[in-house]
Amino acid sequence: MQDDYGYTFLLLSRVLRSVGIIYITLSSSLYLSAIGVKPEIIGIIFLGAIGFSSALNLALGMIGDRTGYKKVLIFVEILASIASILLALSINQILIFAALIIGGVGGAAGGIRGVFSPGLTALVASNWADERERVRRLSFLMSASSFSGIGGSILLSLRSYISNSVEGYRMLYFISFVLLLGSAISLLFVKEVKRPKKTSKVMKKSSLKFISKVIVSNSITGFGLGIAIPLLPLWYSLAFHASSFEIGLIFTISYLTTALGSLLSNKIRFDPLKVASITRILNGVFLIAMAFSPWLPLAAGLYIARGLNAGIGAPNRSAVNVRGVSAEDFGTASSFQGLATRLSQMSSGISGYLLDISYSLPLEIGGLLQAVGGYLYMRLLKTTSNRKVDS
Repeated sequence: MQDDYGYTFLLLSRVLRSVGIIYITLSSSLYLSAIGVKPEIIGIIFLGAIGFSSALNLALGMIGDRTGYKKVLIFVEILASIASILLALSINQILIFAALIIGGVGGAAGGIRGVFSPGLTALVASNWADERERVRRLSFLMSASSFSGIGGSILLSLRSYISNSVEGYRMLYFISFVLLLGSAISLLFVKEVKRPKKTSKVMKKSSLKFISKVIVSNSITGFGLGIAIPLLPLWYSLAFHASSFEIGLIFTISYLTTALGSLLSNKIRFDPLKVASITRILNGVFLIAMAFSPWLPLAAGLYIARGLNAGIGAPNRSAVNVRGVSAEDFGTASSFQGLATRLSQMSSGISGYLLDISYSLPLEIGGLLQAVGGYLYMRLLKTTSNRKVDS
């Protein structure tokens, strides 16, 4: 692959970011539980993290359209670095809560968690205009991110061997700090094409019309994800008494399958919209099946299969999400789409309460909503042709 626009450094950044952010995301609910925080409070903390990242994502997307997406990506990595060093050094619960909130770690712990931060999709869309090339570039980014996420899950598995106390978590948060700082430095060598002049205060009407359809689907899907995914490591612990080693191993294998799925997405020649919609529906079906699993190996196997499916769908979905967006609106459009997903994921605030009622309830409700969102994704966007939009 030709290394235009410093693409290798963008890949390196996502690799380093994935290891650091995946460990923090996977360990955060377990760490909070270990220091005596109740599940319902953990859910509220995740709600705050998602709320903060939602507002930040919107602001940075609009700024990126005017100043460039590279600067936005660097800023986010620096913020995550600050959060990770606070987690490594602080024993004050208020500072720990604040670090998790500003670090934006309240989202899903899936294999492609490490690839995305505000400005990434917009940068790829801006640098590569052809939709197939966008899918290709995103598939490699997501595959590298998913594969590297194994490092984060391995850190969680090794935590008990390093120190079986809360100090084990904190020692590894320092490693996350080093990795996230390295990610920010790598981004300094990434290039981007000259941005077209912004002609509207916020977004063109044609772009707004298109993304409003994406937002409807993303909101429903995001609400389901917020209920089911953020506390998934804790769910394995409570429902099956899984150890941190077992939980880390489950996510390690799922990141491998997600990486494989992302690579396979580059080979699939079906309409990206159909691939994106069907895989999103199946993501929900896998969650529902997990809820009814009586054994840890079965629940783990279903989640691992879900990782493969998610890896196939994500690059196609990211490309489709800017299919009807003007080039000058890539950042703002991506931010609005992400905002809808993140705000709806604030449903994580109730996931702890649902977990208290029934271990299976968050996965049942979350899976159903994600499947519905995938169906609507196809229905709402099927009239949008595969074209480059400049107007």
